[in-house]
Amino acid sequence: MTSWHGGRLQGSQVAWLQARLSEPALVGDLSWDLVESVVLHVRTTDGDVIVKAGGAANHHIGREIAAHAGWTAPLEATGHAARLRDSSVEERVMLLEYLPGALAEGTAAEWHPSTYAQAGALLRRLHAGEQRTDAGHERRANERALTWLAGVHRVDPASAARARGILLADPAPPVTVVPTHGDWQPRNWLVEYGTVRVIDFGRFAFRPAATDFTRLAAQQWRQDPDLEAAFLAGYGGDPRSSDRQRVDALREGIGTACWAFHVGDEDFEAQGHRMITEALDAF
Repeated sequence: MTSWHGGRLQGSQVAWLQARLSEPALVGDLSWDLVESVVLHVRTTDGDVIVKAGGAANHHIGREIAAHAGWTAPLEATGHAARLRDSSVEERVMLLEYLPGALAEGTAAEWHPSTYAQAGALLRRLHAGEQRTDAGHERRANERALTWLAGVHRVDPASAARARGILLADPAPPVTVVPTHGDWQPRNWLVEYGTVRVIDFGRFAFRPAATDFTRLAAQQWRQDPDLEAAFLAGYGGDPRSSDRQRVDALREGIGTACWAFHVGDEDFEAQGHRMITEALDAF
């Protein structure tokens, strides 16, 4: 007989969850299967829930728990983000309320301006949680990108060398940081009857607000500027500056290309290479 979790969870995680779930039954496996992470839609006698769990190498669970500890409340209060029912950093497992809707990516909603107007407004509410000045953020971000370049990847040598030189010479000034999602794009937006909701805070961190614009600028906004205009209208402005934006874009491209290579996502890796090329052209 198939277990309620489809054999996707570790024994201690199953025990932790079974102490909190009443007659669980698997509805669907929503995992991406690119990283050591499991996402399950589970039905219980108390309603539907989302179970998220990670292996020993998964660092996203801790980030998402931290996000729900104090920063997603403005979105949760209006039903635009899931409430965290319970979690365990030690077991690397989360129990979230189920949010209705279908992923915007790959549907008509991905190309509708109203989706972006709502997503911009929701992002502004997240970013408004707090502002801090961080004197070391840019240096740390540059170091992470340089670490990617020092590892195994398929970035062409000339581009890697030029990117390395730019990052090493970057003055890395103090910046204002806010609570950011880290992967703000249609694959993390649910849409139900035109209403946008947000999922997956696994890349949550305090960063410059503009970093949450990078994925969209490299993807959907390239094809339809009206989507960018709608998003900025919903957000209420544009926090990007030309000087730091190109550094953000370069680092994001490096991280995308190198990470995607390691997990075997060739389409995403190709996007990362394009982002690197375009970012270098901006210097």
